[in-house]
Amino acid sequence: QVQLVESGGGLVQPGGSLRLSCAASGFTLDYYAIGWFRQAPGKEREGVSCISSGDGSTYYADSVKGRATISRDNAKNTVSLQMNSLKPEDTAVYYCATGDWCTVVAGILSVYEADYWGQGTQVTVSS
Repeated sequence: QVQLVESGGGLVQPGGSLRLSCAASGFTLDYYAIGWFRQAPGKEREGVSCISSGDGSTYYADSVKGRATISRDNAKNTVSLQMNSLKPEDTAVYYCATGDWCTVVAGILSVYEADYWGQGTQVTVSS
């Protein structure tokens, strides 16, 4: 069964950190670009970060640049997103998705031909 599962979300105080994980089953992640997205209530889905297949180039939205790090662990078939210095505006459901490659068009980050999506993990930043 082909599946993507996110984990690592939770409630954290402003300034705190979380490490989100995207685990794949039924297929190998390293053949795909992997994007992290988030959607807050009442807002459009936003691309947060992306890592390419092959050379592993990384991309970040301006909203998280300097505070987020995306990485692959091919042995575990996972992609992680380390988020530091979290702010209340980071509160959202975070999703991972596979794609052919990362795209950044007019400052909007996404993946091309998103095939698989996870169910999401909730991140809440609040004191």
